[in-house]
Amino acid sequence: METQPIMNHQNRNYGVANPGYVPAAEERPAMFAPPAAEGPSAPPVGMFDSMPGYEGTVAGGGGGFLPPPMPIHPQPMPEPGPEQPQWNIPSISEDTARDAFVLFASSKCCYSKGPAKDGVITAMDAFNTYRYRLETYTETRSTEWSHEPYHGQPVDAYAQPPPGPWDIHTKTPNFFVDDKQVIKVPYTSSMKSCHVCVGMGRKPCKDCAGAGNKVCWVCNGSGYRHGEDRCHHCSGRGRENCSHCQGQGSRQCEMCHGKQQLLVYINLTVKWTNNTDNYVVEQLSGLPANHLSEVSGKELFRDTQYMVYPVMGFPDPSVVNAAQRFVKEHQGKYSQTSRILQQRQTIELIPVTKVTYLWKGKSHIYFVYGNEFKVKADNYPATCCCSVM
Repeated sequence: METQPIMNHQNRNYGVANPGYVPAAEERPAMFAPPAAEGPSAPPVGMFDSMPGYEGTVAGGGGGFLPPPMPIHPQPMPEPGPEQPQWNIPSISEDTARDAFVLFASSKCCYSKGPAKDGVITAMDAFNTYRYRLETYTETRSTEWSHEPYHGQPVDAYAQPPPGPWDIHTKTPNFFVDDKQVIKVPYTSSMKSCHVCVGMGRKPCKDCAGAGNKVCWVCNGSGYRHGEDRCHHCSGRGRENCSHCQGQGSRQCEMCHGKQQLLVYINLTVKWTNNTDNYVVEQLSGLPANHLSEVSGKELFRDTQYMVYPVMGFPDPSVVNAAQRFVKEHQGKYSQTSRILQQRQTIELIPVTKVTYLWKGKSHIYFVYGNEFKVKADNYPATCCCSVM
């Protein structure tokens, strides 16, 4: 069989140069694709205007935290918190300790309830401890250049100076709850040519490197199968139209969505953060202190102000020292990069009871702690090995 020469259309441009023309499969040239040119992934620095008050703003990484301006009016001085006449609560009862132990044993599939129900309690020692907590609720602001496909949004850059980053109104936060708000800064929006596709709206197809066709997978580019039989899949051309770009050699730009232009503007990110530090007075019961973070206590003291005054008059001097240290650290640490909106200090009494009991002539212990009456019982004396079939 006589083979036919492959058509080579020298006077036609395919791919990005003429994306609207899609020739028939038999007309496409069988040529190896040149490397596809890639546009820059990051926007160039010159793409962003210089906005007064936002000179340090960059793209993608934010402009860093913006220190708040000095307050126009003096802030109120903190006041000493109210004194509490009663700092202690009674220890738990024997019935409460036993009920908590039974509930604990019931929650374990391999624990017998015998020791919890029938063990004889011989001693109950209270090791009540205190937890001091300081919360500082802050607001931080940062800016960064952002962009999105342009489809007719308002362009207001240089219509008037943009408001300062700390002058922009935000929603009212809920104190001591973390939150975030992103705001488009007014009078910073402008229209720019897309840096990825250089304003073309399309990019060379990566799968065919912009050629619009690829090596035929049936004949592996030879144009023939089984000797002199011309490949029916590519009609003997050795190449086939690219399915990803439908033979056009280019695809819609993912950055501008084919719009060719981008709306460029400054985003302001406002974060509200509840910064917390805790101090727990050491107790010598033998219960690891990290277990106390799992439970709550009885709140004995609460003081909420713009700035709190360290707690005074507490019977345990370590709590007073911790309050003084935390208040000083928080005011020095958070006032530099953020605006302090509110502070709150609390003292909780966390009940810890060490229970000693007898079971089958041997002495054992367990702990009941927190308002939740959680139990820690190492070496429970009546366990069994069970397996799931």
